Amino acid sequence: MEDFERRVRESFGRQAFMMTLGARIMTKKKGEVEIRFPFHSSLTQQNDFVHAGAITSILDSACGYAALSVVPEGHDVLSVEFKVNFLAPAVGEEFCARSQVKRAGKTLIVCAADAFACKNGEEKLVATMLATIMALQPNR
Repeated sequence: MEDFERRVRESFGRQAFMMTLGARIMTKKKGEVEIRFPFHSSLTQQNDFVHAGAITSILDSACGYAALSVVPEGHDVLSVEFKVNFLAPAVGEEFCARSQVKRAGKTLIVCAADAFACKNGEEKLVATMLATIMALQPNR
């Protein structure tokens, strides 16, 4: 396992909210992350669609972990801004967010992510995010 992957997995393992969602993370190369969680009725809104908050959460975490994979050892990351567009109701058996670093500066990292509802082996795009992530330097 590469160092960036270890750091991403260790940090993700400390995220209680992702555990609440039943989410799992995958990363194969620096700057790209995928997070998935299964449908659960406790995550729905009044129309039985998965709540926008749950979808936004995996988009935000996917962007954050894509950013973490490109910062130097010892640094951490923090979301400072994001915009989400919801494109379709989130109806499916599983939900997936795929993120990618678009540009990594010393302090700010811009990421994009798409969220998909997965049903019967097919994916439907349900939301997209553009995020700015701040690299936090280690305490000295």
